[in-house]
Amino acid sequence: MGKFDGVLLVTDFDDTYFPESGVLPPANRDAVAYFTAQGGTFTVATGRAYTTFAPKLPLAPVNAPVILSNGAQLYDFAAGQMLLERTLPPTVAADLIDLARRLPEVGLEAYHGEDAYIWNPNPWTWYHLAKAGVGARVLPISAIPQPWSKAILHQDFDILLQAQADLLARHGDLYEAIFSNFHMLEITAKGATKGGMVLELARRLGIDHTHIYCAGDNQNDIPMLCIAQVGYAPADCADEVYAWGPHLLPRCEDGAIAALIDDLDRRY
Repeated sequence: MGKFDGVLLVTDFDDTYFPESGVLPPANRDAVAYFTAQGGTFTVATGRAYTTFAPKLPLAPVNAPVILSNGAQLYDFAAGQMLLERTLPPTVAADLIDLARRLPEVGLEAYHGEDAYIWNPNPWTWYHLAKAGVGARVLPISAIPQPWSKAILHQDFDILLQAQADLLARHGDLYEAIFSNFHMLEITAKGATKGGMVLELARRLGIDHTHIYCAGDNQNDIPMLCIAQVGYAPADCADEVYAWGPHLLPRCEDGAIAALIDDLDRRY
């Protein structure tokens, strides 16, 4: 028995647990090792798909299934098994083709199984693929195989704001459209959010809602911060997250997750 038995800690990966520098703060790894040794359940909820997260798995010593694609997927890396997947509706290709007619500047990145596809790539598309360390095949939107676990629109923030408003006004009953940074608008099926999948994971693990703790730095993390007993964020989080009112931690590169676990150590 450990002091963290029955406690679930879910963190965003990029810019919360793992910094832009590409160097994991040693304090984060040490703190997670302590947390899990004391019975805690630790995992990641990331916007990354399987293809882009799997190479990073050794950096995050999870002991529970991982939430991928902004809450569209729940994957058990220990068993090598997809436990749950909420794919985009088959109308997504036609809807995004229609959107692109009004906003031709946007680039698209879509995920089918373990494969990535892109259309109309721009510098932000290439930057994201390089950061994720994956390749992608260029295809017309209509030729990208379905179903898609998620799609990402790439462009400058003001254009993506228009894309978000347009998509939700026309098809808000079908899609979630939420920012993961200023140049990436993530699209998943309606109801597929990090918060919803954290609750599903807790249900499967038999963990009470009052012992869920989540951390994230951007708009796509707010749904899971909202369902947590305490929602945490690095000090350099996005303005929307700051305005939501999280329990603030040091910056990501200064060991935000280590500080979070230190706070849990005092709470328990």
